Amino acid sequence: MRVRWLGRLPYGEAWDLQRAFHEGRVEGRSDDDYLLLLEHPPTYTIGRNGDGTHLLIDQGTLNEIGAELFHVDRGGDITFHGPGQLVGYPIMALPDSRQIVPYVRTIEQAIIGALRDLGIEAWPEEGLTGVWTEHGKVAAIGVRVSRGVSMHGFAINLDPDLGFFDHINPCGLLRPVTSVSALLGRKVSHEEFIDVLVPRFAEAFATPFVEEQRAAFVRGTGREFDVDRRVEAGTFSGEQGPDPILVRGRLPGEPERPDWMRVKAVMNEGYRDVKNLMRDQGLNTVCEEAGCPNIFECWESGTATLMLLGDTCTRACSFCDVKTGKPGEVDIFEPLRAADAVASMNLKHAVLTSVNRDDLPDGGSGIFAQTVEEIRSRLPACDVEVLIPDFKGDRDALETVMKAQPAVLNHNTETVLRLQRDIRTAANYGRSLALLARAKWINPDGYVKSGLIVGMGETEEEVVSTLADLRAVGVDIITIGQYLRPSPRHRPIDRYVHPDEFDRYAKEGERLGLAHVESGPLVRSSYHAREAVGAAK
Repeated sequence: MRVRWLGRLPYGEAWDLQRAFHEGRVEGRSDDDYLLLLEHPPTYTIGRNGDGTHLLIDQGTLNEIGAELFHVDRGGDITFHGPGQLVGYPIMALPDSRQIVPYVRTIEQAIIGALRDLGIEAWPEEGLTGVWTEHGKVAAIGVRVSRGVSMHGFAINLDPDLGFFDHINPCGLLRPVTSVSALLGRKVSHEEFIDVLVPRFAEAFATPFVEEQRAAFVRGTGREFDVDRRVEAGTFSGEQGPDPILVRGRLPGEPERPDWMRVKAVMNEGYRDVKNLMRDQGLNTVCEEAGCPNIFECWESGTATLMLLGDTCTRACSFCDVKTGKPGEVDIFEPLRAADAVASMNLKHAVLTSVNRDDLPDGGSGIFAQTVEEIRSRLPACDVEVLIPDFKGDRDALETVMKAQPAVLNHNTETVLRLQRDIRTAANYGRSLALLARAKWINPDGYVKSGLIVGMGETEEEVVSTLADLRAVGVDIITIGQYLRPSPRHRPIDRYVHPDEFDRYAKEGERLGLAHVESGPLVRSSYHAREAVGAAK
């Protein structure tokens, strides 16, 4: 059983993430059970046994208190999810899918055991589901079992605003609710409870668990998180202050660059032709803006990755060399010029990416779609690959891009779960997985792709585990490459990953059933993009 503490994620994205892992388990993309642990913004969910009569407020009041409402396919009636709750979604293959009641009772016993470890006496009540104490209900349970695999799960009140429960009859019962923090007279964090719950859960289900990755908990502002101590040698791009001092080109504690990471600069005619074309059309490339080590090889062969929506990003990720700041106005003619450039090079496979544009209502998705359409109108045989941001989880923005029918939808996960909040500003591991799953559902015949950067503090076990997660949610192609610090102000290099380790990642991806893994020290998201699709086919 793989445990994933994903932090806060909107309910709609988490529901799709559950469905993706459930589908992966049912269809054989994954042989692993999962326990997804999350926290949601304020949300009311009504199960199959509810008709909405136990929701005591109207839609206007829901909007006023900032809560969403979902009718879901689990058992039970109405319940609340929100900040201060720990929500758990076991995605488990059950020995006998008809034994739903024993399954629910086992979840109850795991929660009761964890509460007992904290000094709280709790119990189940006959004829009901959930966990109870002398001061009221402390945990709700609602599950679904489909094709032998479970979905949905439990919600434990750690320290929520109990006032949200005043707007419902929880689970259809006129009974009080309480919280773990109220029962103990002190605040209990998600991490503290997870530490006692996971062993109890594994014990109750008699299954070993793998807790190789833990995301730092991100509170409501999205800015509070545990910083990996290895970043203290330098500051991140975008921060104020003097540049750290380099000694022979290295920050303190950084390893020496090995021979396999040395790239020869060849600025021949092919390179100059691409450079001039980009300047003539007023276009940006991620090759230049992100300091890609393969720029000479790719431009020499007449390929480039176009970067749409300007050269200024609204985020400041600690590994990235793209400029951060307030972006300019959207250039509505950019798709035309980008398509002209692709047509001039007569490409068979074009790659489009962009900066993050969190300032735009659609995240820039409309420009992506228009550019794909303009390229196709000029070069109908050209496959277009789009490397998109997460659009803050906006399904409509993703659907806008997918309606243009790109051949490949690429969205980079970048790093392992444990390092997400340290490395990816305003991003979320669960959100990225949900986006990738949604893309595959929208266009099952297209290719879905993601990328990882290694050498930033992750372990080999964590990378392998991430490959398993990506395969489970339906990803086809993965790229894995070495992190290279763009400047003294960026995250230090933790290690240079040996080519043999990259080979092991490719073999592990093959074992997991991925269509293709492009893995090597100099690999980047769009490196050998056309060849990767050919290999996947």
